[in-house]
Amino acid sequence: MAQPLVKKDDDRDDEAEYSPFMGIEKGAVLQEARVFNDPQLDPRRCSQVITKLLYLLNQGETFTKVEATEVFFAVTKLFQSKDVGLRRMLYLMIKELSPSADEVIIVTSSLMKDMNSKTDMYRANAIRVLCRITDGVLLTQIERYLKQAIVDKNPVVASAALVSGIHLLQTNPEVVKRWSNEVQEAVQSRAALVQFHALALLHQIRQNDRLAVSKLVTSLTRGTVRSPLAQCLLIRYTSQSASNSQGGDRPFYDFLEGCLRHKAEMVIFEAARAITELSGVTSRELTPAITVLQLFLSSSKPVLRFAAVRTLNKVAMTHPMAVTNCNIDMESLISDQNRSIATLAITTLLKTGNESSVDRLMKQITNFMSDIADEFKIVVVEAIRSLCLKFPLKYRSLMNFLSNILREEGGFEYKKAIVDSIVILIRDIPDAKENGLLHLCEFIEDCEFTYLSTQILHFLGIEGPKTSDPSKYIRYIYNRVHLENATVRAAAVSTLAKFGAMVDALKPRIFVLLRRCLFDSDDEVRDRATLYLNTLGGDGEVVETDKGVKEFLFGALDIPLVNLETSLRNYEASEDAFDINSVPKEVKSQPLAEKKAPGKKQPTGLGAPPAAPPTTVDAYERLLSSIPELASLGKPFKSSAPTELTEAETEYAVNVVKHIYDRHVVFQYNCTNTIPEQQLEEVSVVVDSSDAEEFGFVLSKPLRSLPYDSPGQTFVVFEKPEGVPAVGKFSNTLKFIVKEVDPNTGEADEDGVDDEYQLEELEVVSADYMQKVGISNFRNAWESLDADLERVDEYGLGPRESLAEAVNAVISLLGMQPCEGTEAVPSNSRSHTCLLSGVFIGNTRVLARLQFGLTGPKEVAMKLAVRSDDIAVSDAIHEIVASG
Repeated sequence: MAQPLVKKDDDRDDEAEYSPFMGIEKGAVLQEARVFNDPQLDPRRCSQVITKLLYLLNQGETFTKVEATEVFFAVTKLFQSKDVGLRRMLYLMIKELSPSADEVIIVTSSLMKDMNSKTDMYRANAIRVLCRITDGVLLTQIERYLKQAIVDKNPVVASAALVSGIHLLQTNPEVVKRWSNEVQEAVQSRAALVQFHALALLHQIRQNDRLAVSKLVTSLTRGTVRSPLAQCLLIRYTSQSASNSQGGDRPFYDFLEGCLRHKAEMVIFEAARAITELSGVTSRELTPAITVLQLFLSSSKPVLRFAAVRTLNKVAMTHPMAVTNCNIDMESLISDQNRSIATLAITTLLKTGNESSVDRLMKQITNFMSDIADEFKIVVVEAIRSLCLKFPLKYRSLMNFLSNILREEGGFEYKKAIVDSIVILIRDIPDAKENGLLHLCEFIEDCEFTYLSTQILHFLGIEGPKTSDPSKYIRYIYNRVHLENATVRAAAVSTLAKFGAMVDALKPRIFVLLRRCLFDSDDEVRDRATLYLNTLGGDGEVVETDKGVKEFLFGALDIPLVNLETSLRNYEASEDAFDINSVPKEVKSQPLAEKKAPGKKQPTGLGAPPAAPPTTVDAYERLLSSIPELASLGKPFKSSAPTELTEAETEYAVNVVKHIYDRHVVFQYNCTNTIPEQQLEEVSVVVDSSDAEEFGFVLSKPLRSLPYDSPGQTFVVFEKPEGVPAVGKFSNTLKFIVKEVDPNTGEADEDGVDDEYQLEELEVVSADYMQKVGISNFRNAWESLDADLERVDEYGLGPRESLAEAVNAVISLLGMQPCEGTEAVPSNSRSHTCLLSGVFIGNTRVLARLQFGLTGPKEVAMKLAVRSDDIAVSDAIHEIVASG
């Protein structure tokens, strides 16, 4: 048998541990496995070899088919040994080897013999192994024995049969469902584990029948469930039934409240947690659960303290006032030896505390922060940020706290969380701006993270010029030009230029500082200084900066950087200067994942489904302009990603690309013939637009010939009102002439047969009229748009599984580009702000600020603010949301 891990020596400075299996090789162990064939078996030696084999398998070592078969047949010979320990190792080995169907027969008789043995340990383990390796045919043969085992008097045997049933339910559900009577009887067992496993299996058997589950729960809540584990399961099933129930009554609440008085701590906690998670739970209903959890806070067991404070932390997100009675007990947990408990206690107090308790909490947290890891510190920082937004008048003490911990030791993620929090407080609390900016300036004096330094300088360039005394930040910024690496120096030069552009009185001073940067050792620093000196103009005089210069320095770059890089690489030097307006503004969509049928050659070319059609704007434009009937329509505003209209591995593969114009929509159907013996001719798609009333049919361009594995395109054009985001559904039918192909000559018959193939429906949605255009600075872009062109309204989004689901649904509906990573919703968040950018049909820039909040357990409300260059577009976005 394997020996336990031991130390190499007693030196505490070198506590490296080693394994007795270190350095073993598969070949050597397979040689040792020959000991299984000895006439006189040595149980101890055989157990050691099996242990090594199991170790190799669990370390990911793979055996070849021959090796596995040899080991399996050798292991089966160990059934002749009567040693109990070796027999248990034998069972484990057979389960791990997972023998094939023809090999299972070898051990079936031995296992069935053990299953009917008088030794209960043999019976239980034999049942587990048989159910692990058996197939449907063998299962029907041993079903009678398994039913008997479920109601066996020995709890070990009964539990083994029940657990095997839970596993078999995944592969042979019909067989296991026939055991309901025996499982129902086992639920009444006096053995704790048997009752637990029986209840789990019975619930899984009935889980798809809501009425049956409700009856099961109702009967058991009225009876006596002796096992604490089974009682915990019953509480969970009760909670599920309560959440699925309709109407205003609260079924099973009395049962859950009664469980709070159970003698087992696990049952009490499970009931308390279930009550706190009830949908629409009231403060009155929470009271008994909160009282129990409060008692657990002072328990001597760390696991109970952790469970209680973690549950209270979740309750504080939705019912902070209900948790305030526990604040005194949680304050004592701040000094708990378990740092996880202390962190949860701190964050819960920050959520439930009132304005008068903020200063006292800050003093306690200050001593606490030095004792916890960065991951816990980040949680505390985020809680402090939320507290400051809740009590803005306390910004000074909270901002000072964040500033102090910012200067302490810590990793990048921790420092980034603090900087992000200070930035958010500066943006949302106007009085905190100057204090917060000074704290950030002091931090970059000693900041070791280049990314954070550049981000702070960028933010300083935006907010600093708007303060009452911008000149006090110049010293901090210029120090970065001398004392930092090239990346930070370049960012500092840009920030100085922004101060010069926004604060005319500072321009002479900025000119002097920028001229000094012309002698920097780094090319980019010198280039930026030269650019900004030429851009600002005025030779350092105190004159008003031109509006175009401010737009250049502060305006949002409404072109994806990837597109700009591609266009610059493709630009060929000539007398014509590079035109930035020629860069596509739409974010290029990724090709769809390939769905390749096994054994089939994957077609290639423009129309190959689904990934072959081009996804770049240029490729589509070249294709459309090469067709005379379509070239007259002009340049498309947007081309969608391909949408599949057929299932994978069908006779004909078709997907469609929607090309959006001001007055037209062109459907490009990419078709592929996957049948070698056929050639299709006069291929077209008949489109029914009866569910798209705003669209009128214009023309259809059929495909003359579609040989096997040679993709082609057919087009259908519809007219729509100019500049209007018309929507509708279109039914599609593929029509063609089928001609047989001679396999010897490859020639198609002259005569063909008319045929058709029904395709999936196609839908034109509002998002098709919006280009995804990212911007580098949403705040500046937002402020550059006229506030008079803003439209604001509030909407109820109804019940949602999570806040993230609601955010993704609105982003998908509008088809806009999320900015600054705001599409990511933090876990357990009850509010979130998402920033979106895009270009609406007619090349109208549009920005949207979406503020989401949970008004109930799952009810989501949204406040939508839209700004654009055209008030009609702002109204149109609201109409899309209102109708969506």
